[in-house]
Amino acid sequence: MNGVGEPAPAGGGRDLDGKVAIVTGAASGIGRATSELFARHGATVCAVDIDVAGQAVADAIVAAGGQAIFFEADLTRSIDCEAIVAATVETFGAVDVLCNNAGMIRRATILETSEADWDRIMAVNVKSIYLLSREAIPPMAARKAGAIVNTASGWGLKAGPRAAAYCASKGAVVQLTRAMAIDHAADGIRVNCICPGDVDTPMLRQEAAELGLQEVSFLRQASDRPLGRVGTPAEVAEAVLYLASDAASYVTGAALVIDGGGQLGP
Repeated sequence: MNGVGEPAPAGGGRDLDGKVAIVTGAASGIGRATSELFARHGATVCAVDIDVAGQAVADAIVAAGGQAIFFEADLTRSIDCEAIVAATVETFGAVDVLCNNAGMIRRATILETSEADWDRIMAVNVKSIYLLSREAIPPMAARKAGAIVNTASGWGLKAGPRAAAYCASKGAVVQLTRAMAIDHAADGIRVNCICPGDVDTPMLRQEAAELGLQEVSFLRQASDRPLGRVGTPAEVAEAVLYLASDAASYVTGAALVIDGGGQLGP
């Protein structure tokens, strides 16, 4: 984007050529798919995860001819978030895109949720966005350009059973996204979030185990929506790419639902 109140240059589209993107939760699922898609569209990717498997994601991008590095980090720690952004700016000169995708779930009612689990879910799903965005926004604002995409959830808009802390955290992500969009529009920064439904990721399969269900039967239940199936990480990554790119130059404060019609009900 040129600046506040000015449209993005024509022809920018969904390409991220020359852009530097930080993607959290990059070791698997939506984060991995987003990192790989960004790289295919020309971005330099800083893949971040507490799981060292994220190194393999960065290595694969480089092997395919792209640019990527991996940061092992605990995003609930301010010192780690400071280090991620400082190293990214030092190495690549900028932060153009931030995808706050790291997250976790516990399938439990309030009565079944320990205080430690509540605190951890809020820290990973919400506090990490606050901490990393707080570091990434100043270098974006200095250049009057940037895009932030947060991962919320369909259950941040319409709650589901036995996921009280998760639903609360993802509802917070939706509202945090809207507040950030208002506060930082004058800095040339767009802030949006995605609200995926059930997507075939390791976290979804973890839910089956927490509920004591067989994966096959759990995934069959999760497919009970108008499109008749769960989503794929690659499908969600396409939506993240759109929001991160100049194709969405007039979009900010949006909560984009990607759920095969799940919000519509049975």
